[in-house]
Amino acid sequence: MGGMTGLVLGPLLRWVGERGATVWVETTEACEVTVLGRTERTFAVHGHHYALVDVDGLEPGSATPYEVQLDGRRVWPEAGSEFPPSVIRTVDPARPAAVAFGSCRVAPAATETHGIDALSAFAHALKNGADFPDVLLMIGDQVYADGTGERMRAFISGRRDISAPPGEEIADFEEYTELYRLAWTTDPAVRWLLSTVATRSVFDDHDVRDDWNTSYAWRQSMAGVAWWRQRVVSGIGAYWIYQHLGNLSPEERRADKVLAAVRGAADGGAALDEFADLADREPSTARWSFRFELGRTRVVVVDSRASRLLTPTRRAMLDDAEQSWLDEQLTGGVDQLLIASSLPFLLPPVIHYAEAWNEPVAERSLDGFGEKLRQFADLEHWAAFRESFEAVSRAVLEVTRGGRGAPPKNIAFLGGDIHYSYLAKADGGLPIFQAVCSPFRNPLGGPFKWANRIACLRLLGGPARLFAKTTGVRRPPFGWRLTDGPWFKNAIATITPDSVVWHTPATGTTLRVLRSAPLDPKQTRLIPADPG
Repeated sequence: MGGMTGLVLGPLLRWVGERGATVWVETTEACEVTVLGRTERTFAVHGHHYALVDVDGLEPGSATPYEVQLDGRRVWPEAGSEFPPSVIRTVDPARPAAVAFGSCRVAPAATETHGIDALSAFAHALKNGADFPDVLLMIGDQVYADGTGERMRAFISGRRDISAPPGEEIADFEEYTELYRLAWTTDPAVRWLLSTVATRSVFDDHDVRDDWNTSYAWRQSMAGVAWWRQRVVSGIGAYWIYQHLGNLSPEERRADKVLAAVRGAADGGAALDEFADLADREPSTARWSFRFELGRTRVVVVDSRASRLLTPTRRAMLDDAEQSWLDEQLTGGVDQLLIASSLPFLLPPVIHYAEAWNEPVAERSLDGFGEKLRQFADLEHWAAFRESFEAVSRAVLEVTRGGRGAPPKNIAFLGGDIHYSYLAKADGGLPIFQAVCSPFRNPLGGPFKWANRIACLRLLGGPARLFAKTTGVRRPPFGWRLTDGPWFKNAIATITPDSVVWHTPATGTTLRVLRSAPLDPKQTRLIPADPG
């Protein structure tokens, strides 16, 4: 750099509306950041420098190339890049929305162990003429704080004794900054993708730690771990900067008291740490969920990890304030309602009933068997929170029946987390679907793959329901079945008002269609699983 200020990470194209957009950057030094004539001064957090530049005055449905300048010097696009200039594509309210989505990405990683990165192949496909989505939803495990790669481990060992806890896991904010940098800058294709496709995101457990907030017992256990407090505060704080802020509209950020406190300090690290600590101890003090509109499509992104209500006497996927907020978003008056959660809402029925069975068992077993099984087998999806599952199920049923405004053409839950993909459809002709896309790049091991393949067999659903009934589990408000999948390949999916298409890397620079499925409640097709 020759002493000149440069980019550490970014630019990331984050919030995009009909007439404006937000570009996020991390820089090497404090500076002024300019995008399309709009300039923002960086703010500091723990010695790192960030800016969000809001661009306005654009036309709906327009495509505007942009550059990034730091103190008046162009730093993006990079000279000699094989990729075209980064472009802001504003929302066209008259065009059917296209939402790309997926989860679970390990990067950097070896192709031999983790396969080809779906995001990298997707970037090359876009470069070579594929249709751009309106937004890319990254719905969990954007980084793995508990399973670091070789380059991250080298960074950690260069600053502390890796033989002492937490060992090769992330310990503090500084290590989180490097984890994000490696994930989003190592591959030039992915760096370009994130600069030219609007992204929204929500965390899952590995962004902080495996099984994060599984249960009250889990939280009590981790509270006694010496290094955990710094880890969770750093993880939440890093998520706030690297992911959450870009989910917000400019108006929402202007009203954000935490951002005002961070910007108002010479270094906002202490203010952010205080907020993150409180957000973990009292989840109702922070909201990570959000919604946005893409023409006639509404997208509601639900935090199903940090907003849980976990006490000795109550257990819910969402605390009362978050549940109330979500209920308010579940209305009609749109053509399509998308509800994204890192955790699939409609699991394969066998797994759903196993988790529903485990919830009362864990509450009643005096020897801790149920809780141990819950943590060992990751029995902590929506099905394991019956109160929350039934509340959301009843709400979407009301939407389909016109009880909350004109019913949409369809309602689709979007999910990730489980390292395989599928489409599920509600029974009885209800226009309710579950589309899962996972992983971007973190394939399931052989034994787990076959166990989940068996669990997806329709013929086992009935016995599983009868088994769950022995602990008092009721039938869910509506039934569903898998109609497409499961597939275990690295993948990225795109959903429109009429269909879902899953793509998997054919090579490092090309994609092939894994499956295209209509969102038609009247069409039932049970298709054999892809062997991959």
